[in-house]
Amino acid sequence: MAIGATPARASGDPVVDRLRVVQDLCDRGEPLDSIMAAVLADGLKPHERRRFDADALAGPLGSRLDIATKRGAARRREFVTVLKPYVTGVDARVKRDLPVARRIAFHLIEHREIDDLADGDALQKLVAAAAEPSRRVRKKLRWYADLPLQDELPEALFRLRAADLIPMTQIEDVSWSGGRLHVSGHAYLAGLSVRSRRFNRATVVLRGPRWLPPVRLRTRRVFHPEATYGAEEAGCNYDWSGFTAELSPWPLRWRSAVRAVVRGGKRLLRRRATVQDTTTWRAEIVIWSRGARAVGLLRGPSTGRTERPSGLDLGGGWWIRPVWTSDRALQVVLQPTRAELTGVKLDGERLEVQVFLPGKEASRGHARLDGHRIAADFTPVDGGTAVVVPLAVASLLQERDGGRLWIEPKGDPAASVMIGKAEESRTVVGDREITVLRDRRDRVSVSAHRIRPVITAATWDEQGVLVLEGSYPGSGAAELTLKHRSGLIHAIPLEREGSRFTVRIAAAAMPRFGDTVPLGSGTWSMAVRDPAGQIVPFRVDHAILDDLDEDTKIRDGREYRLISTRFDIPVLSVAEHRPDDEKGAGGLYALRRGFYPAERTRELNDAIVYVAYDGRQYEGNVRAIYEERVRRGDAGEHIWVVKDGAFTPPGPAELGFGEGEGPTVVRAGSREHYAVLARSRYVVTNGFLPPWFRAREDQTVVQTWHGTPVKRLGNDLPHMSRDPRPPAWHRQAVEVRGWDLLVSQSPWATRVLRKAFGYQGEVLESGYPRNDVLVAPDRDEMAARMRARLGIAEGARVVLYAPTYRDYDRKNASIRLDLAEAHRVLGPGHEFLIRAHSMQAAPNVPAGLGRDVTTYPDITDLLLIADVLITDYSSVMFDFAATGRPMLFFTHDLQRYSSKRGMYLDLAAEAPGPLLSTGAEVIKALRSIDEVTAAHAERYDLFQRTYAPRDDGKATARLVDHVFLS
Repeated sequence: MAIGATPARASGDPVVDRLRVVQDLCDRGEPLDSIMAAVLADGLKPHERRRFDADALAGPLGSRLDIATKRGAARRREFVTVLKPYVTGVDARVKRDLPVARRIAFHLIEHREIDDLADGDALQKLVAAAAEPSRRVRKKLRWYADLPLQDELPEALFRLRAADLIPMTQIEDVSWSGGRLHVSGHAYLAGLSVRSRRFNRATVVLRGPRWLPPVRLRTRRVFHPEATYGAEEAGCNYDWSGFTAELSPWPLRWRSAVRAVVRGGKRLLRRRATVQDTTTWRAEIVIWSRGARAVGLLRGPSTGRTERPSGLDLGGGWWIRPVWTSDRALQVVLQPTRAELTGVKLDGERLEVQVFLPGKEASRGHARLDGHRIAADFTPVDGGTAVVVPLAVASLLQERDGGRLWIEPKGDPAASVMIGKAEESRTVVGDREITVLRDRRDRVSVSAHRIRPVITAATWDEQGVLVLEGSYPGSGAAELTLKHRSGLIHAIPLEREGSRFTVRIAAAAMPRFGDTVPLGSGTWSMAVRDPAGQIVPFRVDHAILDDLDEDTKIRDGREYRLISTRFDIPVLSVAEHRPDDEKGAGGLYALRRGFYPAERTRELNDAIVYVAYDGRQYEGNVRAIYEERVRRGDAGEHIWVVKDGAFTPPGPAELGFGEGEGPTVVRAGSREHYAVLARSRYVVTNGFLPPWFRAREDQTVVQTWHGTPVKRLGNDLPHMSRDPRPPAWHRQAVEVRGWDLLVSQSPWATRVLRKAFGYQGEVLESGYPRNDVLVAPDRDEMAARMRARLGIAEGARVVLYAPTYRDYDRKNASIRLDLAEAHRVLGPGHEFLIRAHSMQAAPNVPAGLGRDVTTYPDITDLLLIADVLITDYSSVMFDFAATGRPMLFFTHDLQRYSSKRGMYLDLAAEAPGPLLSTGAEVIKALRSIDEVTAAHAERYDLFQRTYAPRDDGKATARLVDHVFLS
């Protein structure tokens, strides 16, 4: 079957394999003809064809339809023309059972004229409406989707069917009590509110293999408002979607016994010995809600303890274990212990794993470890068979990954070795260790890896400090690294004593360049950087998992929680503590549609709101304006918007301006945030404000922007000129209409910004306030204090490397500058500061060769102390020009960047320094920086006059006078 692509690995299911091919073609953006060739290829039986058509229309072809609809009439025409014959030939039952939005869209393609769909807006309306959570409407005893075109199409097309009524579930507790399994969480049908117990039922059902009758758990609805807070649908109430279910082991035992008799009889008829077998039951939930009925898998464990439910020992070698599948669905397993670990012993170059097979006498067989067949010694003993599995230590140490251990007596199926009552084992061999541990299902797994630190105790003290203690054999300095998914890393030294360690994590006050900040929201993984520089992950001792404190700790308006996820991997979860009425889509809806409009009708306060980078930083033009207003003793209220606890703005005393009331801090996204933007007379920002903000006629919005642009932005980006206009275009147009004043660094910047934003209002070419410190009379004293704060030796030449981000390569963390070679060539006395863009991955800076200052609060402070700037296409070049110090341009990807993003500035003709394409050229230029500076002196002077003519130290005063005194 020649279809242009093949799946990476066949699954054995032709429908799944074909879908992978189609999805791969769609993901690669292949032409529609190639995709349809794969869709229409032969090789599927009739029932397989129906399955494939259903999944293809609901999945990749439906997504391709959404894209074509948004890309204009020509793309819609092409898509409808190619797809119409195929959709017409699809089985009617398949089209009827599609999700409602897809069902209506493909009905239009099948029955309407191509010109009508290409030139009309029917598909556009439908796709736009389907992208939002749709309302559900009940007519008599049936439910329908509230989507466009209801007056043009048959009512049956809008009826909600099984594909639309999928239970949304979250499991928050799976535990044993009194010999019974208790499962609790919430489950609801999206869009169907459940405000009470009335007409609201749910039943958890366990379904076993084939003919076994299902087990219905005793289930009751409970009040659970957290479901409403976390829902994606605004306006829906799921307060009574909570449930608790209870399971007694007996129904599973007698059903499994009947199955064992049947299966045993079949094996005897084949003259094979009977074997105790595992029975797996999948958990489903059946919901009856206001006339709608739906069935779905019970899935979605809460992070932490719920991910690792314990089993129940029934005696006689039988266990019941609730387990989670790879797609996070709940199963209950009734399992015999056919092989049990009894001990582990190191004997010279062999690691002997001792296993007992209860009730089974076998003299021959073998073991398997992660697919590798291993010889084993079988010895019949009283009550069963003792097995010794010899593992060569040298071979284990060469393996990169471990695996589960199986015992396979001759003539019987393989049995997974269970941990039983044996102790887990860690055997240290040099700088590596061999571990024999249990997994989340109590199965034995053997692996070899670098010695890992194991947490044996975790406590929170009264100051909110997390204290971790544990085992980590070895010596030498080491540090705990907390890593965020964004790439940000915090390092904390480990206190080591023998094989033990202690580390203290002050999550609410992490050190940062002489100050402290709380950990940012998100999940922080834990690892240790050993003396050799290797990164080794932490693990939690399995013995403390049952008693591990995973409760949320609240400190200074933030939530901290230590969690052992994926069984034994410790992470630190951080979030802002928010009131219930601000959570979820419902909370946002109420704030934006109710609270904010009401606040806008109230009288304005004599206050100034400061917003820098959405509240993420205290820096730049916004900071300079605030400090000037405080210096002048402004009596009005100063309000800073702070996102995720990123900073604490200083008051008059901290700024050295005498005693006075400090600024008000509001949390971004809070009710107070909406209120201050609705009722403050002045709003000062350096970027776009929240999309819900609408400037009042009596408000003054000062847009200082965050830099004179080098790269194209706004309306000058290619996608902004598409037809129809993208959402970003409409978002920008609404935002710009609310600006009262745009601050510009130069006449050149004014022309660029007006065109890029479509701005027709007042522009003040005051220069940038943030650059005043760069030419201030006391700049040398300020620079000396900054150098001392960063620990830079007096007299060292500071080289600041500050590149911009790449849209096409944001995850790249390399710095492309060989710092080791730079130090070798330049010799001592050079200090390299690396400042990556906030939209680029955190840089990998080699220890001891440079300083990562990406998270330093204000880049202006870094420009103040820099003797040389290395940049590429960043607007920092315009700011640094005020210093008159040399600049180098490391433009290793100039052609690619220019073609993909586009630039306003011709660097080759106007850059005030050399354009360098390799790291070696940069180092050579640094070595002869005085000659390079002299060679570009005239261009530097012209650059200053053109792009920073008013950065003379008085920009802040000019702006403040113009806005607040005129």
